[in-house]
Amino acid sequence: MAKTTDKQYYEQWQRFRDNIAKATPVDLNETAIDKKKRIESLEKKPEQWFKYYFPSFYTSEPAPFHIRATKRILDNPEYFEVRSWSRELSKSGRTMMEVLYLALTGKKNNILLVSNTYDSAVRLLLPYKSLLEVNDRIINDYGQQESIGTWEAGEFTTRKGVAFRALGAGQSPRGTRKDAIRPNVILIDDIDTDEECRNADRIKMKVKWIQEALIPTRSVSEPLLLIANGNIIAKYSCITELGAKADTWEIVNIRDKQGLSTWPQKNSEAHIDRALNMISYNAQQKEYFNNPIIEGDTFKDINYGKVPKLNTCEHVIVYADPSTSNKDKGKGSASTKAVIIVGIKDFKYYVFNVWVEQTNNSVFVDWLFEAENYLQLNKVDIKRIYIENNSLQDPFYQQVIKPLIYQRAREKGRVDVPPIIPDSRKKPEKYERIEGTLQPIDRMGNLVFNEDLKGSPHMNRMHDQMLGVSPNSKTMDGPDGLEGAVWLIKNRVARRNNTYAFAPGANRKF
Repeated sequence: MAKTTDKQYYEQWQRFRDNIAKATPVDLNETAIDKKKRIESLEKKPEQWFKYYFPSFYTSEPAPFHIRATKRILDNPEYFEVRSWSRELSKSGRTMMEVLYLALTGKKNNILLVSNTYDSAVRLLLPYKSLLEVNDRIINDYGQQESIGTWEAGEFTTRKGVAFRALGAGQSPRGTRKDAIRPNVILIDDIDTDEECRNADRIKMKVKWIQEALIPTRSVSEPLLLIANGNIIAKYSCITELGAKADTWEIVNIRDKQGLSTWPQKNSEAHIDRALNMISYNAQQKEYFNNPIIEGDTFKDINYGKVPKLNTCEHVIVYADPSTSNKDKGKGSASTKAVIIVGIKDFKYYVFNVWVEQTNNSVFVDWLFEAENYLQLNKVDIKRIYIENNSLQDPFYQQVIKPLIYQRAREKGRVDVPPIIPDSRKKPEKYERIEGTLQPIDRMGNLVFNEDLKGSPHMNRMHDQMLGVSPNSKTMDGPDGLEGAVWLIKNRVARRNNTYAFAPGANRKF
C-alpha cells in the first residue's frame, strides 16, 4: 500500500475539519440562562456530553466496558490505565473525548500525547486540534479555543491556557512544563511496532525511557492521569510492561469468551466475520484478540502430503474436543472446538480431515456426524470416535453434548448414534502433551497433513494453530485434539504388540 503523502493527509484533514463543522450546529436563539442550564446538565452526564459535542465520533451507543472505563478516568484524577482494546473498539476515540472533557471543564490543563514516532504523535493529536478549532458546539459553549501564537500541529495552547504537545518515543520531554504546571495528562498511544517487538533490547530501552524520562515530567504533588492505549502485539512489549504496573489493565477483544461481539451496538457478528475472514488466523489473534502467536516455536512448518486410502490404515481414530467444561455452563456456548480424523500406516500418522473453529455446541455435534459419515464413505469398518471428557467436562458432556447428539440422531431419523467413547484420561498440561507427543513424530517426518485440504478454512486454522504452539499460546485446540488422537493410536499399537495373553473372558475393550 502506498504511503500517504503530506499533501494527501492535509486534504484528508481539511475534509475532516469540514465534516466536524457541519456536524455540530448550534441553536443561535438559545437564551444565556438556557445555555448555562444545558451545559451544566451535560457536564453531569459524560455520555450525553460526548454525544452532543462529538457526533462524528459518538456514532454508536457505548458498550458497558466503555462506560466503566470512563467512570474510572473521570472519578480518579491520579490514575494509570492501560487499554488493550481490540481494533474497532474506539480506544483512541473514547480517550480523546474523555481528555477534552477534562480539559474544557478545567480539570486538566497540560496534556502530552506520545507515540512511537513524533510524526505518529502529531497525527494522533490532529483530531484534538481540529475539534478545538472548528467544532461550533465547543466554541459556542466554551469559547474560542484557537489562540494567536502557539498553535501548531505538534504543539498548541488554548486561549484558556490548556496545552497540548506531541512527543515521539525517545525524544527529550524537557520543556513540557506550561508556566509552573507540569504535565498532568500523559497519553501513550500506538507505542509498539512489530519491528521493535522482535528485538527485546529495543523494548527495554523504550520502557526505560517511559519510566525514567517521560513519567518523571509529572509533579509528584499533583495528580497525573496516565493512559496507555495499545493492543498486545507481542508477548514482550511496552504495553505488556506498562500493563503490569497499571492500576487497571483492561483487555477487551472483538468477541468475548462466548464468541459474541463485545460492542454489538457497533460491530455486528456479520461485520466481524467479514473482517476476520479477510486475514489469517494469526493476524486475527494479534489484531482482534490480544493473542500474538509466535510462529514456529515448536513446529517450524507443516508437512503436507498425499494420504493413503483411509481403510488401509492400521488404526483410525476420530478425536473430538468440545472445549467447554461444566464450569463454563451458563456463560454461553461458543468456544474453540475441534474434531480430527487421524490414521496410522507404516509408522506415519496422517491427518485426513479436520474441523477447527470457534463455534457453538450444535455445530460441534454436527461435526461428529460428519466425521462418522467420512468414515463410512471411506469404508472404515471399525469406527472409533473419542471425545475429551475429563472430570470437569463430564457434567457438561452428560447435560449438554450427549442430549444434543441424541436430538440430532432423532432429527436424522436414525435409530442409533455415532460410536462415541469418552476419553477420561487425566492429562498433563496442554503444551507439554502436545510437544511431548507430536513434536518427535513431526521431527521424523512422520506427521503428514492431507494436501487435498491445504488452504481450506478449517485446515488453515489448524495450520496456524500448529505453528503457534508454545508454552504461552492461548489457542491450541486443534493441536490438542490431534495429540489426543495420536496418543490413543500409540497406546492401541503398544497394547497390540504386548506379548502377554489376556485371560479367557477378560475385558479387552480399550
